[in-house]
Amino acid sequence: MNQPSAWLQRHIQLLPSGQVLDLACGGGRNSRFLLAEGFAVTCLDRDGSSFADLASRGAKTILHDLEPDAEECDWPFPPACFAAIVVCNYLHRPLFPRLLESLQQGGLLIYETFAVGNAQFGKPSSPRFLLQAGELLRQVNAYPESCMHVIAYEEGFIAEPKPAMVQRICARKAVGSAPEDKLSF
Repeated sequence: MNQPSAWLQRHIQLLPSGQVLDLACGGGRNSRFLLAEGFAVTCLDRDGSSFADLASRGAKTILHDLEPDAEECDWPFPPACFAAIVVCNYLHRPLFPRLLESLQQGGLLIYETFAVGNAQFGKPSSPRFLLQAGELLRQVNAYPESCMHVIAYEEGFIAEPKPAMVQRICARKAVGSAPEDKLSF
């Protein structure tokens, strides 16, 4: 699973220039892709095992645990500091308002993670880590102060890179759509 997210690849042309946060970056597959595409990348994870490689490629790395407990979040960033935020295969619901607040006006959120029904394919299987039907769309629209414009949203089964139930969204922090939000399939 060293390939970058297909969802990220599909929407890469929509990312504005500026600092991109790869939240819960894990092994850094998406960070490497973003760096190769010329983006300035900040990688955050609670496990820094991939940080030496990512830093050698030009990424800023932050070792940080976002989850001091199940009900809270420890968000280390100020408002409007990222041009884009990418989140893949990670869910901690208390982060959503801070995540959206940290996007700059016109900033892009690319988010995909597992959904209810995924247990039949393996982990994660705990409801704590699985989105309910339509939940990602509701979370992105739940904070009117962030005013997110949804460009694309999908929910359902994927076969690659492994069978899973997912939800994924691409949304811009702005009122209305912009010409650069041209969809490609």
